[in-house]
Amino acid sequence: MFKISEFSRLSRISLKTLRYYDQIGILKPRKVDYDTGYRYYSADQLLELNRILMYKELGFTLPQITQLLQEEITLENIQGMFKLKRSEIQQTIDTEQAKLARIEERMQLIEKEGQVETGQEVRFKSEGAKPFLFQKACGREEDIPNLFYKFNQLLTKELRQLTEGPQVVLWKEIDGKEDEFEFEVGYFLTCEPLLLPDFYQLRTLPPEPMMATLAFHSNSHFAGTACVYLATWIEKNNYQIKENEYSREIYLPLSPEQDAQFMEIQIPIINR
Repeated sequence: MFKISEFSRLSRISLKTLRYYDQIGILKPRKVDYDTGYRYYSADQLLELNRILMYKELGFTLPQITQLLQEEITLENIQGMFKLKRSEIQQTIDTEQAKLARIEERMQLIEKEGQVETGQEVRFKSEGAKPFLFQKACGREEDIPNLFYKFNQLLTKELRQLTEGPQVVLWKEIDGKEDEFEFEVGYFLTCEPLLLPDFYQLRTLPPEPMMATLAFHSNSHFAGTACVYLATWIEKNNYQIKENEYSREIYLPLSPEQDAQFMEIQIPIINR
């Protein structure tokens, strides 16, 4: 048996941490001398401590680790907790990758402000009325991948069969907030479903007879300049943006071997 100070040196864990683990019951000493208050640990508890540290490195919280260390926990429960943690980590990775892409875009915009990729041009497009399955949220541009992740997690098999084509994002400004927007993220549907879960909303987007659109590869660091270019084009050609209407972003997936998506910005316009 080892005194807590000796066990601390062997495990390279501070006395403060060991006392805290004892306090919350995640790693209690094998023996306590109630006359002196000394804590004693056994060598096999180093293995138990290593398991705790391993779970911490994987991102589990101390309450979760306590649950994982319970003798009566089933293999199914352990696998479930690991799958949930894997999903949380993947979500974090996706969010951070989206932030990196936005940083690259901003750097590109600083270097090439006002420039447009060759071959890109503004096109007119009209859209008919379409049923739109969506969830509403407020946030920033970099939140969009995470919003779709949550949306798709809840998408039922029946609704998935009714979705038509690409991911769709509708944007609208929020009064008084420069960097936050009102989003509707979702999919166009081939027809209206018979049953709709409470966490989804459904509405029919009205027809838009005239929209200015610009398409590009989403990994091309062009989204920032696209908005600038579209705004310049609209102003130069004597159009104005239709008030109280959402701008749209359409994400068109390419072939499976390509990492990028094809993205189209659509802004409803009217003649001045």
